[in-house]
Amino acid sequence: MVNGELIMKKGYKRTEIGVIPDDWEVKRLESILKIKHGKNKKEVEDINGKYPILGTGGQLGSTNSYLYNKPSVLIGRKGTIDKPIYMDTPFWTVDTLFYSEVYQNAIPKYLYYNFLIINWYSYNEASGVPSLNASRIESIQIPLPPLPEQKAIAEVLSDTDSLIQALEKRIAKKRLIKQGAMQKLLTPKDDWEVKKLGEIAYFLNGKAHEQFIDEYGDFIVINSKFISTNGEIYKNAKINLCPLRKGDITMVMSDIPNGKALAKSFIVPKDEKYALNQRICALRTEIADNNFLACILNRNKYYLSFDSGTGQTNLKKDNVLECPIPLPPTKEQQTHIATILSDMDSEIEALEKKRAKYKLLKQGLMQNLLTGKIRLV
Repeated sequence: MVNGELIMKKGYKRTEIGVIPDDWEVKRLESILKIKHGKNKKEVEDINGKYPILGTGGQLGSTNSYLYNKPSVLIGRKGTIDKPIYMDTPFWTVDTLFYSEVYQNAIPKYLYYNFLIINWYSYNEASGVPSLNASRIESIQIPLPPLPEQKAIAEVLSDTDSLIQALEKRIAKKRLIKQGAMQKLLTPKDDWEVKKLGEIAYFLNGKAHEQFIDEYGDFIVINSKFISTNGEIYKNAKINLCPLRKGDITMVMSDIPNGKALAKSFIVPKDEKYALNQRICALRTEIADNNFLACILNRNKYYLSFDSGTGQTNLKKDNVLECPIPLPPTKEQQTHIATILSDMDSEIEALEKKRAKYKLLKQGLMQNLLTGKIRLV
């Protein structure tokens, strides 16, 4: 900075959309592509064909006719307007989607990645259901490198997407394997005994900690959000009204209709560090292996049966303790089963962390490559 002004890095220029490389241009989308409307699904004659029928929520069906057969970037016209789609095979789109005819001065995949970083809701033209206007989209300005650099940027980001997609497939496969293992390992055998939860575990009810929430507090509050995110989202409290022990099984007792948190469980990893919040219970056992018991309790069908799908579900203490628990005859057998499933969880968690790392990498690459901060040619 000299005399209060930023010194421009050599090879870069200041434009109305920010600093970009000298050999890049600022272009309105109308000079790069033409926005076109999808059509009513009723116009599709075949519904079991080889080409996808796309809507804002994804694929709605298939047809033997197509609306467009060249690489294109799609964006929602109404409803979901912030989920761009890239297509390089023939497709049909319904009228809630725009698709684009891309001119020869741009690489469609490069434009797709630009669409991903646009704040589409800032262009919303409706007070109710979010809506985009074709002419408004075409007026948006973006930085446009020469074609070779557009191609290079698109390839790097596509390679990163491929890594993420490969990890997602592995995670999905591992989850299916675990689901099958749980079905096999947790199905009661002839020598197993079924007991009610109240016969093998002690029940603790949580208490309200909201008035003691403090980001510098010494205690982590176990609430619904904490359990449903496996501890990734949490709040701290300066006072612990309901201290927990290492090995306690905490479980969500209250959730919205068809919610994903009801009866989800979390095992406390440390003594005197966690506070049990209201609408969450803790189960303490010396009879059963706590990891095995947590596997049985987590999203147990018995608890989910209380969800009517219309009103909020609130499990009571008696509801929780009446749950039937199939138990192998020895604690050692329970521990063995729990260890197998825990190892599978560890594999999945490692893959999920790797996926999160790649997603962060992609965000950083997009920020730097699409603004020219990092050059590829």
